[in-house]
Amino acid sequence: MTDAQASPAAMSTAHTEPTEQAAHTAHDDRARRFDVAIVGAGPVGTALALLLAQRAPQLRIALVDARGAQAGYDDPRTLALSHGSREILARAGAWPHHGAGLASTPIQHIHVSQARRFGSTEIDYLDHGVPALGYVVRYGALMRALDAAMLGVPTRVAHAPSTSAAPDGREAREAREAADALDRPGLHHFRPYRAIALRQDAQGVTITLGTTVDDHVQTLHAALAVNAEGGLFERQTARPHARDYGQTALVGFVTCELPRIGWAWERFTPDGPLALLPQENGYALVWCCSHAEANRRRELDDASFLSELHTAFGDRMGRFTSIAGRAGFPLGLNALGQVVDGRVAAIGNAAQTLHPVAGQGLNLGLRDAFDLADALVRDSRGVPGPAALAAFARRRRADRGLTIRITDLLPRVFGIDAAPVALLRSVALASLDLVPPLKTAFARQMMFGQRG
Repeated sequence: MTDAQASPAAMSTAHTEPTEQAAHTAHDDRARRFDVAIVGAGPVGTALALLLAQRAPQLRIALVDARGAQAGYDDPRTLALSHGSREILARAGAWPHHGAGLASTPIQHIHVSQARRFGSTEIDYLDHGVPALGYVVRYGALMRALDAAMLGVPTRVAHAPSTSAAPDGREAREAREAADALDRPGLHHFRPYRAIALRQDAQGVTITLGTTVDDHVQTLHAALAVNAEGGLFERQTARPHARDYGQTALVGFVTCELPRIGWAWERFTPDGPLALLPQENGYALVWCCSHAEANRRRELDDASFLSELHTAFGDRMGRFTSIAGRAGFPLGLNALGQVVDGRVAAIGNAAQTLHPVAGQGLNLGLRDAFDLADALVRDSRGVPGPAALAAFARRRRADRGLTIRITDLLPRVFGIDAAPVALLRSVALASLDLVPPLKTAFARQMMFGQRG
């Protein structure tokens, strides 16, 4: 065979290999194109993903989850969910109206008072036609329920590669199958991946993902992106509306001699708000105070701590008999001025982190998720675009603004110990009982927010 005869065959081979590679690259690029990419798979981000997957099954949705499942299940935090939040979770498939449902303790009565001053009010579930004003749940239980709800929608999990130097045949095959599955509509769960870069232009959003264990990187393209990765206040960068309250939320689980089933307590003290939420056979404690006081109280022995808690709370439930799981979280307000920037929206703690007074943070975030899902589904052009995000921002303005103002104002006003201010607070609390429509409006804001 002469060189002249071999040349065409060599050219054909050289030409064929790049063509196959180009076809694979084109497929890989297409398979990583989504209609909506959600960064953050906590309760708010996962609820949004489920609502979209159920109401718009034609959409391709990416859910980027930086943690493994077990990390969420092991999270020890306690959450207070309003009745409105239960309704949102029910629509997401995470809290069925029938059957056992999500493990929770109902709040049927809320007592609000201030220490050493007159004036208090009680909110009763029977006055508002709901089975409970709210529910106390464990973070881990909520995440298990949300993950279980994913079994009810078309979901494909894209696992990060293992730490081994070279994948075996099975792992390589699973990776190829997962890549092929990404080309289909439904919910695509990237776990554990973290978003390490995001950029947008007129055509869409590009998100670079990295794994938590090595330098493996892949890129997602989406028409729209949602930031639901909020985190805790002390780890966030400052946003346009920020306030450090100089307080720590001291949390734990307490038991007492005379528990009152279904009762939650919000008591304003000179140190800061003190909340007791019914949970199982005791109460979840949230005691807001200065950083120094929180550090001191965390170091007290149990008997001394419970004695100080009794002094601050009063005799309504007898002596406190045990305390477990003491921890502290710095408190602050950290909120965006605008929740939408072009093709990117922020919801939950990524949009606003609040003081825990009245327990509105997660509830506001779930309302964000519900309204965003509704705005995206209502977009009549098929694949939702920036106009849907603009509609979402308009719809959220009233509820978000009012909730931020209430949770910012309450701890600051009740922290002023001057007699004239204390008198005005007492009159305001008493007026809620004297003017029923005012109490109803306040209770419905706590349960449902402002509907835009």
